[in-house]
Amino acid sequence: MNVATIGTGGIVENFLEACKQNDISCLAMYSRVKDHAKALAEKYQVESIYTDLDAMLAREDIDFIYIASPNSLHYSQAKKALRYGKHVICEKPFTSTLAEFDDLLSYATNHHLFLFEAIVTLYMPNYALIKENLAKLGPLHLVQCNFSQYSSRYDALLEGKITNVFNPAFSGGALADIGIYNLHYVIGLFGKPKAMRYYPNMHACGIDTSGVAILEYDGFIATCSCAKDSTSKNISQLQGEKGYLLMESQTSRCSSLKLVVKGEKQELTQPSNPISLYHEVKEFKKIFEAQDHERCQKQLAHSRLVMECYEKLRKDAGIFFEVDQQ
Repeated sequence: MNVATIGTGGIVENFLEACKQNDISCLAMYSRVKDHAKALAEKYQVESIYTDLDAMLAREDIDFIYIASPNSLHYSQAKKALRYGKHVICEKPFTSTLAEFDDLLSYATNHHLFLFEAIVTLYMPNYALIKENLAKLGPLHLVQCNFSQYSSRYDALLEGKITNVFNPAFSGGALADIGIYNLHYVIGLFGKPKAMRYYPNMHACGIDTSGVAILEYDGFIATCSCAKDSTSKNISQLQGEKGYLLMESQTSRCSSLKLVVKGEKQELTQPSNPISLYHEVKEFKKIFEAQDHERCQKQLAHSRLVMECYEKLRKDAGIFFEVDQQ
């Protein structure tokens, strides 16, 4: 399995390290500015850096393209890669809109290409443990998630500088950047909510810097808080009539898992690789080598549901991207 990357942010280094640990070769990197990719290319012995995306995609020895560019570019770059016959791993949020997602899904399915959303939550060992122990809680009544992480780019925003992550033109905002993990976490456990609403703290630029999504299910309510303008202890709790599951971490990492039933505490935490993308990359490689399109389609069905909910939440809250006007 040979890959190439688009983007040079910190998440790309995480991906390259995950590839290294899973015996996957990265043959090329694309960056608009060649110097931006040099350090990573040297560290991970990537042989080629391209500033021409078509030239990189034309290589026959590359199987997968990993996309870690600004959110607004995910769709166009993924579609171009698919048209070159490449399989795609795309960072979250998959696309800016549900329509974009559906177009990628249709093309990949019709051309028997693998298409994955890089959403680490779903592949963490402790996330699987939550599913296994959920029934022990009895009927659920409350679910809480909080993923808050003060962003250095928020300082720039306060100074009047709008960076990509807070820019409607680049499909940014707190819900898109870290709130999306909460959505994958909750929807992955319980499916589509019967009602939902996002209450954001909005900046004058038209983007949410923090907010709370409320997802309503039969018998229980899930609150999903996210923030890039403040920080807190990151936790999730699932509260049932018999006990609760407590995870003291971001919903992206799923670590430090405890089960409390009728006052008795049990440590459930399973170790996970410190490289957050390790487990998902391992699974993607397994699916690719087995040519397991059924498993891929199952994951895409989940991603589509999250994208449907995500788009409804942001639009109902008055958050609109540049792509919405096209």
